[in-house]
Amino acid sequence: MGEKKRKEAAKQTEFIFERKNYKFMLIGIAFITLGFIIMAGGGSDDPNVFNPEIYSWRRIRLAPALILIGFGFEVYAILLKPSKKE
Repeated sequence: MGEKKRKEAAKQTEFIFERKNYKFMLIGIAFITLGFIIMAGGGSDDPNVFNPEIYSWRRIRLAPALILIGFGFEVYAILLKPSKKE
């Protein structure tokens, strides 16, 4: 009898997040990853030579903005209410 109750309880187990939550989480991870990829590079092979490309608009403005947008998606995905199933 106890085994039957456990099987019924296992069937009724629900996840904390739903499919749409995970979709927004993946979108956020994609934005964060893209931001870090864009931010990478711009260095110089020779330490005695300065490369001003490290201060480009892409690395100073665009990449951090994409990362913050990604974090915004992550927060939204976590706080998104599950739809009511009745």
